[in-house]
Amino acid sequence: MSPSESTRGTGVADVRDRGDLYTLAAGTYRAEVSSVGAILESLTVGGRDLLVRNPEQGPMQFYRGAVVAPWPNRIGDGAYTWGGQQIQTALNEPERGNALHGLISFRSFTPVTVAEDAVVLRTELFPSPGYPFHLLLTVQHALDPREGLTTTVTAGNLGGQDAPYGVCPHPYLVAGPEALDEWTLQVTAGTVLTVTEDRLLPTGTEPVAPGSAFDFREPRMIGETFIDHAFTDLGRDESGRLSVTVTAPGGTGVALSAGPECGWLQVHTGDRPEPENNRLGLAVEPMTCPPDAFRSGIDVVSLAPGAESSAGWSIRGW
Repeated sequence: MSPSESTRGTGVADVRDRGDLYTLAAGTYRAEVSSVGAILESLTVGGRDLLVRNPEQGPMQFYRGAVVAPWPNRIGDGAYTWGGQQIQTALNEPERGNALHGLISFRSFTPVTVAEDAVVLRTELFPSPGYPFHLLLTVQHALDPREGLTTTVTAGNLGGQDAPYGVCPHPYLVAGPEALDEWTLQVTAGTVLTVTEDRLLPTGTEPVAPGSAFDFREPRMIGETFIDHAFTDLGRDESGRLSVTVTAPGGTGVALSAGPECGWLQVHTGDRPEPENNRLGLAVEPMTCPPDAFRSGIDVVSLAPGAESSAGWSIRGW
C-alpha cells in the first residue's frame, strides 16, 4: 500500500475502526499511523517490533501509541480553574475519579501531507464545557533511516482567550522478545513525583536516592520493580535532550529521546490484571507538564490567542 492510499473500503467489513492507515518507510524502518488520534500503531526496524501494538479492530487499548493532549496524565476529579473559570471535564477514569489523557486520542484527524517517509495529520479541537478553548493540533510523524521516528506536535490557539495546554506521547517500548523483567533500563532522573496509591494523584516530590528502586542512572535490570511514576530533574545531553534506553539480554533495544520542552517523564511497567496484557512493554512518556498540572498549575503552557506551542520526541531501535 502506498502511503497516500486509504485502507477504508466501501463495504462495512472493510471499514477500519481507527480510520485510515498510513504506512511509512525509510531504510530498515517501517511505521504505521492511524488517522484516528494520529496513533502510532507500529514501529519496526529490520522487521522487529519496537512498540506494543493495538488489536487490529476496535478502539485503541491502554493508549498504546497515543498522542495525549491538551493535558497529559490525569486531572483529579476532572475539575480545574483557569482564568477565573471553574471548569468541570468528563471523568473517563471513573474508577479513580479522574479525567485521563486529554481529549484527542479518539478524534479523527485529516491528512495535510502524505509522503513515503512522513505524514502530517491535523484536527481542530472546538470549545466544550470541559475545555472551553479552541485549538488546532498538528501531528507530524517522520521516519529517518538512521534516527528512526520523530514525532512533532504543534498546538495553535484559535480562540480569543489564553488556553491551558500540555502534551505527551504514550508508546509502550519493546526492547526484545525476552520478558520485560529481564530488560535493562537506563534513565537519569533526580526527582520522583510521589502519588496516592488509590488514585495516582500527586502528593509531593522526593529525590531519587542512589541505589533506590527508581535509580536507573546506571543501566540495570528492571526485574519485578513496579513503576508508574513521573520524574523530573532529568539528565540531558548538550542539546537539552533527555534519553531513555531499554535493552534486552539478546542485544536488541530501543531508545526514546525528547527535547527540552518536555520537563517531565512518566515511566510505567505496563502492569495489568489480565495476564495477556501484563508487562508487555515499558510506557515511556515525555511530558511538557506533570500529572494533575491543570490543578497545580505546574509547567502548564499558557497558550495566548494566535500563539503556537511545539514539542517533539524520537524513537530508534537496533
